[in-house]
Amino acid sequence: MCYNINKYIWYRVLRSYKRIVDKLIDMKVKIDTKERFHAITLPGDSLSATMTEELAACLLPYLQNDVKNIVLILKDIQKIDIAAADKLVSIQQNFYENNASFVICELQQPVEDFLDKNELLEVMNVTPTESEAWDIVQMEEVERELLGGDPIVP
Repeated sequence: MCYNINKYIWYRVLRSYKRIVDKLIDMKVKIDTKERFHAITLPGDSLSATMTEELAACLLPYLQNDVKNIVLILKDIQKIDIAAADKLVSIQQNFYENNASFVICELQQPVEDFLDKNELLEVMNVTPTESEAWDIVQMEEVERELLGGDPIVP
């Protein structure tokens, strides 16, 4: 009986994970799963509120996985609106409240300037490169271990 319940639960988890990955693929994002994080590259040259809403719906279920840290690569994004930027801040907060890292990297100068002008850059976890984002994820994991699982305030 217990075996059948566990088998059913794993089946549901895997099915749910597949739906998330399929949805991200439909958005044409590139997903590269590393040992400790998922590197997700967004396509296109602009990031709208609608796209970040869809992105949030796809990313938040990652918090239920063993590898729940996200590195969001925005190297192709040249324009972002304020609603999309606010949603990214909200997504980041959700990840940190759930003991997971959320790091944005490779911002283009127009996006960085926009975020800075709207005083959002200082509350976001942003690095110039994916390698530095990986370093942040590693440091935050060590910090979480030392704090005994308490949420980190970025």
